[in-house]
Amino acid sequence: MTQAKHIPVMSAEILDWIAPKPGGKYLDGTLGLGGHSLAVLHRTRGRARILGIDKDPQALDQAEKILNAAGYKGCVEYAHGSFAHFRQALQETGWAKVHGAILDLGFSSWQLDDPERGFSFIHDGALDMRLDPGSGLESAAALVNRRSREQLKKIIREYGQEPMAGRIAGRIVERRQKKPIESTQELAEIIKMAYPPKMRHTARNHPATRSFQAFRIAVNSELEDLNAFLEKIPGSVQQGGRVAVISFHSLEDRIVKHWFRHHARDCTCPPEQLYCRCEHQAVLKVLTKKPLTPGQEEIRDNPRARSAKLRVAEALV
Repeated sequence: MTQAKHIPVMSAEILDWIAPKPGGKYLDGTLGLGGHSLAVLHRTRGRARILGIDKDPQALDQAEKILNAAGYKGCVEYAHGSFAHFRQALQETGWAKVHGAILDLGFSSWQLDDPERGFSFIHDGALDMRLDPGSGLESAAALVNRRSREQLKKIIREYGQEPMAGRIAGRIVERRQKKPIESTQELAEIIKMAYPPKMRHTARNHPATRSFQAFRIAVNSELEDLNAFLEKIPGSVQQGGRVAVISFHSLEDRIVKHWFRHHARDCTCPPEQLYCRCEHQAVLKVLTKKPLTPGQEEIRDNPRARSAKLRVAEALV
């Protein structure tokens, strides 16, 4: 793999809200190619420490090369795995808490554009979609060829918000009875033909777009990992430290909004209950009532940033 070019999304906004300082310790739960970590280290002149986590071993390898080449060797601790298990990574690094945490839930262009990864149908490739191919987890090919029609329908409807979920699941099951579905373009064509002709021809995006998102989310347990991270993060950030999350679709943004609000309440009892019995205390303060979005200049320079939404909260304890 050649060294990839990476443009971190909403980097200026992340720096403004996280406000990294020399001597601080920061968690980059989605290290990718190290764009946000590089910005933090630039801002602090290399006097901050980063714990960078990523499921993708190729990303970790590339990020280390990029950050070392920028003069920040020794400033970053690297951990292979899901950000859902960040506490274990913190413990192994010897850190009790961090001064700020960043999650950028987007996929890098080099991941999407690599046919061998199977994330996209633009180029034909093996139907994989795993961020960590060596994890032993179910690939997208195994998922589409083994799951029942009802299971496929649920995945496509819930994770892809696809109105044609039932028709698509039916077509997949019908086709795989003849031969296993093995490539991205093969699956994309099956999904496309499941659409009624009029919808197929008038669709704004390729008919397979939402279904591919759904399968990728399912294969990598993306929403489960996000829920696990947001449930645990408050106790791992120093008082006054901030948590910044960039999401790229409504399912992710809804989860971030829910957990930030949950952690910002002094009571989580149901509204009909007259007296508080939960003894829940607010541990976060939500700093962005509405999600922030990229400016027009950034969208022009990096069109894939157009769907980004940033939410930020501050640790109270």
